[in-house]
Amino acid sequence: MKQQSKENSELLAAFVAGWREGSVGVPYLLLKHYHQWKLSEVEVMLMIHVMAFMEKERKDFPTLEELQARMTVPGEKVIAALQKLLKEGLLSIDDSVDPVSGIQFEKYNFNPLLERLASCWYEEMQKSKKSSEPVVRKDIFSIFEKEFGRPLTPMELESITGWLDKDSYPEELILAGLKEAVFAGKVHFRYIDRILLEWSRNRITTVEQAKEHSQKFRSMR
Repeated sequence: MKQQSKENSELLAAFVAGWREGSVGVPYLLLKHYHQWKLSEVEVMLMIHVMAFMEKERKDFPTLEELQARMTVPGEKVIAALQKLLKEGLLSIDDSVDPVSGIQFEKYNFNPLLERLASCWYEEMQKSKKSSEPVVRKDIFSIFEKEFGRPLTPMELESITGWLDKDSYPEELILAGLKEAVFAGKVHFRYIDRILLEWSRNRITTVEQAKEHSQKFRSMR
């Protein structure tokens, strides 16, 4: 029992020691996009090892021997992977000078990779924005056409677009204006525009505020 208890204590100590070694920050976007850049797992793993040396061991320029010692592929493949990363502009080697000793040294620079990842993120955001916007527009146009019982004219489509883009009315508020026009039996764009303008003057920005305003208006009639 004592032997087992000792082994358990040693395992726990080893686990704690390993835990305290910490982790290395690897950009999620790198894992997400490296296949699009036609990078192999060896090339990505090489970058991760360089990151680990820089982050955990404060070595800005680990030697090829140090990198090779932590990888399972032959040395020539490590060299080829490094050359590809430099050629593809995902990694660079900068010359620097120690301000104290004046000694010149080299260090790896991941700024090119970060710039590429930032570009990927921006493109994703733009695509997401473009893909979601037409769906919203199509829905609101369809609702108007359903209420009017016919396809909208180009001028009417332009009016809705103007409310959304130029006047910055929320979509749900525009639909509330349409509902108010239907309730009043005045389903035409001029009447809806007057409703939206009246709400804007009274600083009404939500459907709930519009309902309260309409109820007060009807109670006064």
